[in-house]
Amino acid sequence: MSGCLRFASLGSGSRGNALVVEAAGADACERPTRVLLDCGFGPRELAARLARRGLAPGDLDAILVTHEHSDHSAGVFKNARRHDLEVILTRGTLAALPRDRGEAPRLRLIDGHAAFSVGALTIQPFPVPHDAREPVQYVFAAGARRLGVLTDAGSITPHMVDMLNGCEALFLECNHDVDMLAAGSYPRMLKQRILGRYGHLDNRLAATLLGRVDRTRLRHVVAAHLSEQNNTPQLARAALAAVLAGEAASIGVASQDEGSDWHELGPESRAVA
Repeated sequence: MSGCLRFASLGSGSRGNALVVEAAGADACERPTRVLLDCGFGPRELAARLARRGLAPGDLDAILVTHEHSDHSAGVFKNARRHDLEVILTRGTLAALPRDRGEAPRLRLIDGHAAFSVGALTIQPFPVPHDAREPVQYVFAAGARRLGVLTDAGSITPHMVDMLNGCEALFLECNHDVDMLAAGSYPRMLKQRILGRYGHLDNRLAATLLGRVDRTRLRHVVAAHLSEQNNTPQLARAALAAVLAGEAASIGVASQDEGSDWHELGPESRAVA
């Protein structure tokens, strides 16, 4: 059905990230558009993770990249070359990637403020404060359905709030619990980086952001990019649930090893296995 959109995480965390976003074609005979947002997994691992969601690498149309950090980019060019996929990223991200990355068969350089299309998907990038060269996050739209993704940002900006307003689903970073991070074994400088305004959103800041956006149409929130050492799914859920108390939105968690189930944005707007 035109305007239907669904998404599933293949893995979310410091050991690798990838999110599949799919939009239905204009009619039942038209092939769906499928893009991969980030790819921190090599070809064999990506294929295995896609298979869990009923897909193969050849089902993808493109790989979008948020920024150059290896947990988001390590598998981008290897998979793009193997499966002839377009790679879409900012000029700054391309420049910051390792020189030995090799070439992608097809590159599309984007403006971090300008919307573009891939098949049935309209995609709006937006800049975020993170310690990378030209990092962006994305809002995906198919008809009236909108998915907002924010996985790496150290602080909240008014523009981020504006971009995420009115989404039907949010894939939202809940990287760490501040108390767990403070008491943990990370070196002091790494803790400072994570806590800094160009680091990562903690549970409290994620909840603050969620509280600021227009949630009129919100049906799904998926906590993403959780630290395996400095957070728990229970703490992330509790922080988001405090904002959503009494609202209809469901809360999921994307894990490092299993990712998340499919979430559908359509007439029934439901999560499916």
